[in-house]
Amino acid sequence: MRQIIAMGGGGFSMEPDNPLLDHYILKQAETANPKICFLPTASGDSEQYISRFYSFFNDQNCDPSHLSLFNPPSRDLESFVLEKDILYVGGGNTKNLLTLWKEWGLDSILRKAWEEGVILAGLSAGAICWFEQGVTDSYGDGLEPINCLGFLKGSNCPHYDGETERRPAYHKLMETNKLHSGIALDDGVAIHYKEQEIHKIVSSRPNAKAYSVSLEKGITERELHAEYLGSE
Repeated sequence: MRQIIAMGGGGFSMEPDNPLLDHYILKQAETANPKICFLPTASGDSEQYISRFYSFFNDQNCDPSHLSLFNPPSRDLESFVLEKDILYVGGGNTKNLLTLWKEWGLDSILRKAWEEGVILAGLSAGAICWFEQGVTDSYGDGLEPINCLGFLKGSNCPHYDGETERRPAYHKLMETNKLHSGIALDDGVAIHYKEQEIHKIVSSRPNAKAYSVSLEKGITERELHAEYLGSE
């Protein structure tokens, strides 16, 4: 079963005191102590970011590790990746992430991992990367379209409610035919795909939403039900 869990924002990166989304990701593995590997490429393999990953996941029922391309754990990256249960991609610069992955052949390795049942997850850049296209601030000022790995069809826009310019930029890029229709995610929302279909949408915040956004006669937004993971 091919699975991807894309978060608009949240998890240990943005909600260190709210573990709901990270707990959801861990529960999707078919083992009691899943091997979860953090890919901090988009942050330039930030040591602080890696430390925050371990601070959270060392206290969970899992076996955490990370993959740095600046200090590789092995010459055989394919074997290192394929032994994991979950690959968790952090936020940062999507353009640099994609460039480095392709240079190291990691894009092909990740596709193989996905096809072999390793769960792919991530937020922000780590969500955008799995789609055909995304909205990115990788180039500096402003938001622009970017072509991504294409494991999932359409486009993706994270931080839909968290950054005021995201929604209008996503609409404008569709209206000018620079982006395909796609999925927008508020911070705190994760969309879980099984194969190419939406399996479930969950949230760590009671009012966070996801949207299907398309260009018809104009921009059409359709709210998608997100299940709040917290208690009432």
